[in-house]
Amino acid sequence: MSSMRIVVAANHPDPDAIAQAAALIRGGEVVGMPTETVYGLAGDARNPQAVQAIFVAKGRPTTDPLIVHIADYAQLVGIVGQLPSSFALLSEAFWPGPLTMLVPKHPTLDPAITAGRDSVAVRMPRHAVALALIRASDCPLVAPSANLFSHPSPTTADHVLNDLDGRIAAVLDAGSTTIGVESTIIDLTSTPPRILRQGGVPAEQIAAVLGDVVIFSAVVPDADAAPAPGMLLKHYSPRAPMTILRGTTPHIQAQVVAMAQQHPSLAWLCYDDDIGVAQQSQIVYASLGMRDNGALVATRLFAAIRQLDALNLAQIVTSEPHGAGIAAAVRDRLFRAAEGRILDV
Repeated sequence: MSSMRIVVAANHPDPDAIAQAAALIRGGEVVGMPTETVYGLAGDARNPQAVQAIFVAKGRPTTDPLIVHIADYAQLVGIVGQLPSSFALLSEAFWPGPLTMLVPKHPTLDPAITAGRDSVAVRMPRHAVALALIRASDCPLVAPSANLFSHPSPTTADHVLNDLDGRIAAVLDAGSTTIGVESTIIDLTSTPPRILRQGGVPAEQIAAVLGDVVIFSAVVPDADAAPAPGMLLKHYSPRAPMTILRGTTPHIQAQVVAMAQQHPSLAWLCYDDDIGVAQQSQIVYASLGMRDNGALVATRLFAAIRQLDALNLAQIVTSEPHGAGIAAAVRDRLFRAAEGRILDV
């Protein structure tokens, strides 16, 4: 049976459409939900069967924890334990928004949500549809990205249905997401706080609020319970193997042309200043925009990976965007999409 597509306006969602999706949530179903980052797969955080249904629909290992999404602070009751003072500082600065905070969990919280760990990840999204759905469902929602596990994250409802049609009850279609990569995750249970996943709130902005912050860049082995989502090596990955090329732009371009001559089924996830080279050499490509515009690259990243992967090519090559801020989150996603394959040229 196909999943329902419920079309809503991103900024002023129809209450009847939200009520339809919320009724499914209250009935224990899981629903694709737009957020400002990527689409999430939402279920009632208080319902163990709904939590389990998310893992099943995604094919997600139980060692990979979920993020709890709230619409107001009262919904933290029964979810979190004693909150550190840094929680108030960050929530005042960045909520609603693309920041997830890892804090002590409430002792009664379903351990499946936290992969058995003593901490829980929570965030308040900055999207009218997501907030309306949480409120109408009258419960906090667990919502990992609405895709098959390890696939590129979905930034449109079409991406959700390409992966999960028939595996979930419905998806709320509010068009494309605005940020394009997942939330930043910061661990407030450690001193100093650790950024476990770079994302929609740049590390520089968090450091401006908290002061000393550590960026944790280690890879969690597949068999271990991860502290937070997005920490495994293989993540956001196309079916075709991807390789990251590092070097100057002319050297990267020359390397791609040489590789394409040897492997005609190669595709190039490139930037605008690479397009002329790709066209001249008849290389299949998708552009992420200007390589020094991290915000634009982030909005195009997952859609471009999916676009190339749909062509069933044998190999994808790419390079990294320049700059700080959200570009750092894009570099992280590319590293995991390539499973760490990097070639210096």
